[in-house]
Amino acid sequence: MPHAPQIKIPATYLRGGTSKGVFFRLQDLPEAAQVPGPARDKLLLRVIGSPDPYGKQIDGMGAATSSTSKTVIIAKSTRPGHDVDYLFGQVSIDQPFVDWSGNCGNLSAAVGPFAVSNGFIEASRIPQNGTVTVKIWQANIGKTIIAHVPITDGAVQETGDFELDGVTFPAAEVQLEFMDPAEEGEDGGGAMFPTGNLIDDLEVPGVGTLRATMINAGIPTIFVEAEAIGYTGTELQDAINGDPKALAMFETIRAYGAKRMGLIRDLDEAKTRQHTPKVAFVAKPASYTASSGKAVGAADVDLLVRALSMGKLHHAMMGTAAVAIGTAAAVPGTLVNLAASGGEREAVRFGHPSGTLRVGAQAVLERGQWTVKKAIMSRSARVLMEGWVRVPGDAL
Repeated sequence: MPHAPQIKIPATYLRGGTSKGVFFRLQDLPEAAQVPGPARDKLLLRVIGSPDPYGKQIDGMGAATSSTSKTVIIAKSTRPGHDVDYLFGQVSIDQPFVDWSGNCGNLSAAVGPFAVSNGFIEASRIPQNGTVTVKIWQANIGKTIIAHVPITDGAVQETGDFELDGVTFPAAEVQLEFMDPAEEGEDGGGAMFPTGNLIDDLEVPGVGTLRATMINAGIPTIFVEAEAIGYTGTELQDAINGDPKALAMFETIRAYGAKRMGLIRDLDEAKTRQHTPKVAFVAKPASYTASSGKAVGAADVDLLVRALSMGKLHHAMMGTAAVAIGTAAAVPGTLVNLAASGGEREAVRFGHPSGTLRVGAQAVLERGQWTVKKAIMSRSARVLMEGWVRVPGDAL
């Protein structure tokens, strides 16, 4: 019987923050995949190597973790005042779907450099040495991200001495501004806390009634207290990812929180919405040893946070969840703020499994509603490989 030959598609494999993903220019995709729909999803699943019942993604570019099962499509922006449109697809590892419901804050750091290197920015705007500002339209959530990309000798600078816990080697710093990161309600406000409360009592069958802060900022996130679910906030991946009962508990919390936030109508919908919302637990500062062996002292951080992504404890912290942490910390009275000793603050340094991270956010109370103008953090990015990715011709 005849066999379809492989097709090759121009692509770049990039690290952004503590994630990796396959980046495409929209115009380079096969015509059927240039528009949203089943053909695009089928192609991206095959590129990454999903669905894989073995959970390894051996026959694709993924590496079988939520941090590496990612795809990005970049296009010249149709949005006034923006340079590029950035669309992120979180590819399920073992199920046949791509989740388009949220952004990846870590890969956001690679969008600006990719845009500069791939001709999306006018040459006249790129200095010989200095920084170029790239204005990004995050198409999944309809928000603006501003990336400050370092330039050396007229090209993107990728190497440097900026260190990021969760990434082994230093690189060049890319500063990111997440503009107006909170969701907007129909009346222009109120949806940053979709229940209208800074803290809710969330009833979770089989778990109990948990105090929870549910916030739409960066990415929808459900924060609970570590102590209330039997943890200290110093846990590393193996303590949770090796415990099926714990993972089931967190997924139950996530599903009931998603329904309470109005993100889903039926609990079963959570199964095909793995990327959002995130669930995280917080605790007051304590000393621990990070996964790299680095000692983190209680005095080094304002609070501890552990977050789950795609059903597993993240090895560091998702960039969008860091935005949610910074935003929630800036609002007096949330669980995140209280874990950081309460009060007003414009920045917070939190401990995660790989070390620490600082994120800034400015919260303002306007007409009885909390708003955040922007959240700021630094990441790094680096091209790992570029050329073509190959997929069987029947992958569309």
